[in-house]
Amino acid sequence: MNAAETSEVLAGVSPFVQNGFHRFLPFYIRRHFHTVALSQGSAERLSAYAELRGPLLIQTNHPSWWDPLIAHHFNRQLLHPRQFVAPIDAEALEQYGVFKKLGFFGVESDKLAGAKTLLRAGRAACTEKTVLWITPEGRFADARDRSAALAPGLAHLCRKLDAEAQGGRVLSMALEYAFWDERLPVVFAHFSQPMDFSTSAPNMPSNAARDKSWWSQQLENQLRGVQNELADWVVARQDDPFEVLVTGRRGAGGVYERARQLKAWWSGAKLSTQHGEQFS
Repeated sequence: MNAAETSEVLAGVSPFVQNGFHRFLPFYIRRHFHTVALSQGSAERLSAYAELRGPLLIQTNHPSWWDPLIAHHFNRQLLHPRQFVAPIDAEALEQYGVFKKLGFFGVESDKLAGAKTLLRAGRAACTEKTVLWITPEGRFADARDRSAALAPGLAHLCRKLDAEAQGGRVLSMALEYAFWDERLPVVFAHFSQPMDFSTSAPNMPSNAARDKSWWSQQLENQLRGVQNELADWVVARQDDPFEVLVTGRRGAGGVYERARQLKAWWSGAKLSTQHGEQFS
């Protein structure tokens, strides 16, 4: 990596556009979701990672259109001042040029060319001032679908960072969007513990033995593991494993909800807009 490559990847980022985007984004999320919930302890851990030295990479599953917006919000709220950086299909980036100003960089859809770009540009983007977010499934996939093989680009990148012995870490985020007892869905996110680069723990092979195949298997185990844990919690429909990051809209909405509010105000009664007790 050199300064010129890093500058090239981050050249399109606009603090002005990003600040405006993040003034709007919390309102937009609250409007469309009942709650944004993280697994207990995730917010504290992520905030600590923001202060640690070395690159930080987060891989995540890709169940919906909302994923990059949710990831961008997490980055600003929990990992600031690290800059959000993420690969996106090069053709899509040309169509939606504003994404460049938010930290996205283009990767070719061709597998070989895309992997080379990800390795070069991703490495250039891995600094102590950034967080590189990657969706290795390479496509939209249901949150419970485990059939997609993970693309090898991230394993190549982790191997390279590991070999450079400059520290840093990679972790996984599982995302689900589920309707529980309320009109609007809940965003659920669960983060893994990190895997550190250039660290020889008692139960880990040496740095030299951690090749691409080893990293591929570890990354798949890490991502699928947090997905499975999150799925169990969401199916149980209990809010105990989670902490609330964003509280969104409550109640039925529309004219009916306004009529209920007016009636409660007129009678002096207390109005409960929640249908259930989850995240109340």
